[in-house]
Amino acid sequence: MDPTDHSTFSTYREMVLEHLFVGEILKYCWHHQLPKLEVLKSQIDNSGYDIVLVANSIVRHVQLKSSHMDFTTSQVNINRELTRKSSGCVIWYRFDSSSLEFDHFLWFGGSPGKPLALLDDFKTAKHSKGNAPGIKLERHNIKYVPKSAFTRLASIGEVIEKLFGFSSTGEVIQSP
Repeated sequence: MDPTDHSTFSTYREMVLEHLFVGEILKYCWHHQLPKLEVLKSQIDNSGYDIVLVANSIVRHVQLKSSHMDFTTSQVNINRELTRKSSGCVIWYRFDSSSLEFDHFLWFGGSPGKPLALLDDFKTAKHSKGNAPGIKLERHNIKYVPKSAFTRLASIGEVIEKLFGFSSTGEVIQSP
């Protein structure tokens, strides 16, 4: 794969990664006989989430972020609307640029059933392009959240534990 393909076909790549991620979540739950999941897809991206995952009574509005291992991305943009969801969270997956295999995951969110912490302490994002005079205006509803605010997770099992509070045995380890 040509390295420029990641920018030229970024939307396509993002959809491939999203499908792979959801597939890994579903496969893990199936294999470990965990509760069946509902997966809902946002049609309009103005509330800060890409997908909704539901297991038992836990509803997770999930913003997905990605970057390949060759990048040194230090922050991501998060929509403040995500804090208004009952159990919003952000999952930032890091992947191999040639195989698209997930290397690890970064987690930003609360316990199952708990809202995402307010983002007020983070820096307000700016538009990537300037207006007519060249000024990059603030995007008041978008915050830059640094990588240091995320928790590193090594496996899809750890992601599911953070999302729903149950281990690979189905035991509830975090109650909503």
